[in-house]
Amino acid sequence: MFDFRYHVASLAAVFVALGLGILVGVGVSSNDTLSHSERKLLNEQKAELLAERDSAVALLNVLQDQQRAAAAFSSVAYPAVMRDRLKGKRVGIVFVGPSDSRLRALVEAALNDASGVQARFRSLKVPLDEAALQKALAGRPALAKYAGAGGLEKLGKALGAELVNGGKTPLWNAFSSQLVVERVGGMQGTLDGVVLVRTAPPQRGATVGFLQGFYTGLGSAGAPLVGVETSDAKVSSMPVYRRLGISSVDDLQTPAGRLALAALLAGGQPGHYGLVQSTDAGVLPPLPPTAGG
Repeated sequence: MFDFRYHVASLAAVFVALGLGILVGVGVSSNDTLSHSERKLLNEQKAELLAERDSAVALLNVLQDQQRAAAAFSSVAYPAVMRDRLKGKRVGIVFVGPSDSRLRALVEAALNDASGVQARFRSLKVPLDEAALQKALAGRPALAKYAGAGGLEKLGKALGAELVNGGKTPLWNAFSSQLVVERVGGMQGTLDGVVLVRTAPPQRGATVGFLQGFYTGLGSAGAPLVGVETSDAKVSSMPVYRRLGISSVDDLQTPAGRLALAALLAGGQPGHYGLVQSTDAGVLPPLPPTAGG
């Protein structure tokens, strides 16, 4: 569950500096014009640098051993700390953009490992076809409040709330063909949490307002909303999640990341968790024992 890559990177920098220092020392010491005292001093400095290098190598070996031990512990502990953490919880998964098989599999693995239920899956089309949406709104007088300037943000908020609350969903019934690329599961029953994944690039124009409203709607029903990505994401969504106050996990590819996701969906301490330096809440939220533990 731990990552020593920053320590390793620091040590690599030390090795480079030490290597340069040694090379310079050797080069200078070969100069016949050096006095005996100068040569002695350079040899002492060279010996010190070599000793520091050996110490750094030993530290790197220790860190690598610790990393292997942490990985071994994680593989053993993960099933125990995940078991039943989401027992009885109905969770929705929403992709903003096309579904990504790797990300979807990681989210589903977290839900399965924590005994949660994937109740709904939706993948949204972005950017929006604003003209098609406005045309659809124009044909429905009862939905006139969602037409015109600012209307799409209100529509997004209402759709987000409908998705979480389930039951009668007139807006999703009316606009699914304009908004949804892929869906699994009906609208029966309320969701206990929502996982948000952004695969689309940053948006512009009316789509931005719609998505801000949609995220607000997802979070307005009281169920935990968690944005996720992997640490190797080409374009990070973490700034968006931070700006909108959405809890997040940036290392979904790790057991710790999936545990953090499960903990947040179970009602854990909101925040931004993971391995990337932009996170501020650490790797994991506090983990209360599960009902079975």
